[in-house]
This record gives sequence, structure tokens and C-alpha cells, in this order.
Amino acid sequence: MRGGSGEVKIEHFWEPKSEMHSHTRMFARLTLEPGSSIGFHPHDGEEEIFVVVRGRAEADDNGRIVELGVGDTLLTGDGAGHAIRCIGDETLELVAVIGTY
Repeated sequence: MRGGSGEVKIEHFWEPKSEMHSHTRMFARLTLEPGSSIGFHPHDGEEEIFVVVRGRAEADDNGRIVELGVGDTLLTGDGAGHAIRCIGDETLELVAVIGTY
């Protein structure tokens, strides 16, 4: 996904426009197996929030590398970019919310 490695499973909680009427573009569970990643990408005119539900992640938060565990969050704002990689031996599960301005 977005130039990353492996596969990313996306399970939408609600579908934008057909079920949600807010400015939310995505509200979903993302699942990444060990070694899988989402490549670096920016968010223009929107922000994305990740909440780690299971596993561990290494995130490139607009050039700052951080490690995230269960309960940790990451917010990427307008114009900033990020990448996420599953680290360790356990599957990474994230709740992801993308809102537009």
C-alpha cells in the first residue's frame, strides 16, 4: 500500500458518503502482518489518526521515527506525511480515521 511492502487488510466500519455524512473519508481497521508496511505519503487537506490496537509499529511521522505500541496514537496533519511498518512477530492492528477539511 502506498509503495510499502506486504499487504494491508482494510475493514471499513462504515462506508464514507453512503453511511457516514461527516467529513470523514475513512474509519477502518487496518491489519498488517510482520514486515508489512504502508509507504510514506502526505495528507493534503486532511488529517489521519492511527490508534494501535494490537502489536507494535515503527512510524515515520513526517521525518521523525517513533515506535508505537498498544494504546498509542499518531496524528498526521495537513501537508505532513507518514509511513507505518509492523515490527516484531505479532500482527499489527490499527484503527485509522481520515478526516477532510
